[in-house]
Amino acid sequence: MATRSPWPRPLSLPCCCLLLLALGSPGFFQSHAVEVDVKDLSNNTCIYAKWMMSFLIKYETNSSEYKNATLNLSTNVTHDRSTCGNNTHAPLLAIQFGAGHSWSINFTKTNETYQGNIISFTYNTNDAVFKDAKTKGPITIVVNDTLRPVQLNTVYKCHHLNSIEVANVSLFFWDVILQAFVQNGTVSKNDSTCEADKSTVAPTTVANLTTAPITTASSPLPTTTSKPVEKPLIGNYSLKDGDKTCLLATMGLQLNVSQEKPVLININPKTTNVTGSCGNTSATLRLNDSNRRFIDFTFAVKNTSANSQRFYLKEVNITLISSINGSEPLNAGNNNLSIWDTFLGSSYMCQKEQTVLVTEDLQIHTFDLRIQPFKVQDNKYSKAEDCSPDVDNFIVPITVGAALGGLVVLVLVAYFVSHKKHHNAGYQQF
Repeated sequence: MATRSPWPRPLSLPCCCLLLLALGSPGFFQSHAVEVDVKDLSNNTCIYAKWMMSFLIKYETNSSEYKNATLNLSTNVTHDRSTCGNNTHAPLLAIQFGAGHSWSINFTKTNETYQGNIISFTYNTNDAVFKDAKTKGPITIVVNDTLRPVQLNTVYKCHHLNSIEVANVSLFFWDVILQAFVQNGTVSKNDSTCEADKSTVAPTTVANLTTAPITTASSPLPTTTSKPVEKPLIGNYSLKDGDKTCLLATMGLQLNVSQEKPVLININPKTTNVTGSCGNTSATLRLNDSNRRFIDFTFAVKNTSANSQRFYLKEVNITLISSINGSEPLNAGNNNLSIWDTFLGSSYMCQKEQTVLVTEDLQIHTFDLRIQPFKVQDNKYSKAEDCSPDVDNFIVPITVGAALGGLVVLVLVAYFVSHKKHHNAGYQQF
């Protein structure tokens, strides 16, 4: 049974409302640019929009594990519910795509500005991209649009990637050109540029990535490449359950993507958003570095004896929604891990660089790691179990001891050889 939104569906105008839908200029999500020209009964344009859009959805499988699915716009897009609105219903921009998915936004205005109001998104887990989904059927989410008011009779433009996160869904928009409440049926020549584009000299710097295909192939969003080699910044992350901290994490993160040319990607904690969930036996930390990169760490509790429990890192999922030169977004995971293991109620610490194997072509390097996903007390770490306690402290003494031992052996050998020679020389004198 579908999960429905509390908002009623706006009424559509008669079929003579003409819309133009152009599918072209594919982008880095392997999505297609959508161009919609909504016209009224007099054939005058009331809404004009051209944009790129994609969706990242986390869903539960029948084995109670969580996976990520990516939905992208394809050539199979319709727009039957778009409408110019009337005295009782707001203008609505709506599209339907894929296997029962749909997205819409309605608009409001004042005497001087217009803006988006309510965004509604329905995804159908009967789609093949939701492999082994536990819940089947359409699911609808509703969220307020975050677009700031735009001056009437101007066209809103934003090349920058914007995202909205609600529940387990992330919505992404980029290369947006939009004008609602078009006056006299003519799209304005006056632009209103988003603040992100004003403050960005060049498109977002991303790395060159390749992955197994998720949807149809396409061309990339214009970007530049970067290959950081320096040690990543150390970030402090936390989750709260109510007013209490339930998860603490400190680490530097570097992704290693090994394709034709290995690429290193440093995760910047200063631009990273933290979400996730806490539980008694399972916890998830999700990091979104605001640069089209998502990393999910899933921790679990295991019983090692009747009175002993330990936690460990069970699963890692990574989604890199960026590409260059025609490469596709990467969505990879490893749900068969058993690392960062320590007693429940303690924290795990490792100051050395560690490598977490996600796939043969993707690894995570961690630096100065400390993690406690369960039983956090007073918002601070409990006593830590080190990944390699005192190992380094023994290296020098062992080396020195071995050298001294070897020296003693050499002295003894030399002594016995010299003594034997003197002894033989004594016999020869008689």
